[in-house]
Amino acid sequence: MTRAPEMQPAGGDPAGVQHDAPQGLARLLSAARGTGAREGVERWNPPDCGDIDMRIAADGAWLYQGTPIGRAALVRLFASILRREGERYVLVTPFEKVGIKVDDVPFLAVEMAVDSVSRRVHFRTNVDDAVEVGEACPLCFRTDAAGGFRPYVKVRGDLWARLTRALVPDLLALAEERTVDGRMMVGIPSGEAFFPIAERSAFFSEELA
Repeated sequence: MTRAPEMQPAGGDPAGVQHDAPQGLARLLSAARGTGAREGVERWNPPDCGDIDMRIAADGAWLYQGTPIGRAALVRLFASILRREGERYVLVTPFEKVGIKVDDVPFLAVEMAVDSVSRRVHFRTNVDDAVEVGEACPLCFRTDAAGGFRPYVKVRGDLWARLTRALVPDLLALAEERTVDGRMMVGIPSGEAFFPIAERSAFFSEELA
């Protein structure tokens, strides 16, 4: 196992982010870049301005009016002001909030590392969030239509990232068997925490998607 590298969220907003914004989003972006906007995303309670035509596809792509947002800096900025309210996803600034659509979950986990000393699992998302798996950021495993298991990790608030297919074999290489509530479970350890995937019999009869 390798020591987890430092995976820090990208800092600062590159010059020209607002200038390159898709038409109709300049006001939202300007507010998002304001002092303290992103730090207060879970505290702000601004007026609800309805929904906008923005969608996060299942492959992690962000689209505005059906057109992909190609600038990574813009995507990171929008991601930094995203929160979930019940079943609804909203972009929140100190002045307004607007709803967007999310096909599955908003983020993808695209890189994984394991600290060889603490055995803690770390992920980097497609928007450069660094996640340390534990009680605050647990793993969960959902069953897909084919009966396989899909792994997800909580990033912040009620926002989750789905592991890319390329990471699934690396994650499964960490799997252990443990007794949980009298049942033999297969799961993933991270530090002192353990995240069950399924009972042993079910796990070995299915493949992770």
